[in-house]
Amino acid sequence: MNHLAFQYCPKIAVFSADGRKVLLCRRKGEQDYDGVFSLIGGKMEHSDVTIVDALSREKTEEVGESFAINVLPQYSVNVNFVKADGSHMILPHHLARHIAGAPVLNHEYSEFAWVDLGELAAFGPKVDNITWITAALKRLLAIVADDDFVTI
Repeated sequence: MNHLAFQYCPKIAVFSADGRKVLLCRRKGEQDYDGVFSLIGGKMEHSDVTIVDALSREKTEEVGESFAINVLPQYSVNVNFVKADGSHMILPHHLARHIAGAPVLNHEYSEFAWVDLGELAAFGPKVDNITWITAALKRLLAIVADDDFVTI
């Protein structure tokens, strides 16, 4: 296996409209995080022309067409992850704000929860880095403008 190769897997931290909660979805049947809550998102595909295309496709596949968000594509909090099988992933985490619609989960998830940011550290089971990633992304709200966001 070539350990220099990696998959690019954009993730989305969807905050509630008031910025007090974040959407987490419980993974189902996933090799590394089965039964664990995570942020939505996944692998960028060759058919995705832009990062926004990948974010939009993943959002629609995982939580439905009617779940509308404003996403900030210009900035991300990046994580390197090595899966149990040894493959490498770069995970850019993007900030988003919920606009409308309830999540309609696909087969990858068993449930969702809007978790209060003040209770996020104690919430579980979740991917360990979610607490610091969401805190870092929330700080972006102080420096970005509404027109920096793209509706998907």
